[in-house]
Parts: sequence; structure tokens; C-alpha cells
Amino acid sequence: MIPRKAFPTKGTGVHRDKLASFELALRDAGIEKFNLVKVSSILPPNCSVVTKEEGLSDLSPGEIVYCVLARNQTDEPHRLIASAIGTAIPLNEENYGYISEHHSFGEDEETAGMYAEDIAATMLATTLGIEFDADSAWQEREQIYKARGHIFNTTNICQIAKGDKDGLWTTVVAAMVFVG
Repeated sequence: MIPRKAFPTKGTGVHRDKLASFELALRDAGIEKFNLVKVSSILPPNCSVVTKEEGLSDLSPGEIVYCVLARNQTDEPHRLIASAIGTAIPLNEENYGYISEHHSFGEDEETAGMYAEDIAATMLATTLGIEFDADSAWQEREQIYKARGHIFNTTNICQIAKGDKDGLWTTVVAAMVFVG
């Protein structure tokens, strides 16, 4: 199966049980009714990134659905957690792109999201043979990638949360979900 569409989504869940917290995060993301299969990091050629609503309209409850999933959990009160998905789409849609997942502690939404986006863009750039200074700032590398005409678009989606004040399990998820 080569997916023709993909959509980003994210969610948060809080519960006394760790697994139930994860289930609630999937519900918040709108993907709890599927049998999710985690896959690695390739966005297939000619795969359109669509809205969550458009992607969900093509899926049925119980369906086996492939996704790149970032998940983080804590039961520590007030601990900041993040899950992010970064996407790098090549200018030539006949080429494949990259999707990265990132999960961290103590990072705000912008930091975690940009990190995930940077990872995806860097993976794509290295496969395209683009030379760059890996120690330079993401924004500087992003300009190099785009100026060389290889990377059309980079994006991220990130979910953050602080651990429940009473120590309940808190889960955050971010996903790029594939539609066949």
C-alpha cells in the first residue's frame, strides 16, 4: 500500500491509568477508533498532506491505519512534556519526503515543533545531497534548503501539556496519519 493522502493531528489525555490516558489522547486527536500501526519516516511521492477532517472522512472504524506517531507521558505533577511531528516535502513531488517524530521534556511548543521540523528537513536534505553546516541554526539551514530549490515546504505539529497537578497520567500525541 502506498498512501495517497496523509494528515497531521494531535491530542492530550489525562487519567489515573497510563493506558487510559493514552486512549484519551488518541480520542482528542480523533484517531482512537483505528488500529494504528507505527511506521518510520517516509512521506511517499505524490502523497498530499490534507486536513484532518478530509483524511478522517476516508477512514472507517476498526481499519488498520499506518501513522508516524510521537507519544510522551508523565505522572509527575507540572512536568512539561511534548510530542511533535515534523514534515519536509520536496519541491519535486515525484520524490519522497520525510516525517520525523520528537518527544521531549521541558520544551515549549515552538521549540519542540521546530526541532521536529529541523530533523525532517535535515534528513531530506542529506538524501538530496545538499551540503550545509549541521551546527548552524535551523532558520539559516532552512533558507539554504529552499534557496537551492529542493525543499518546497516544511511544517510541524506539536502537542504539549504539563503533568496533572495531582499526579494523574498525562499523555500527549502528535501523528501523521496515512490514508490509502
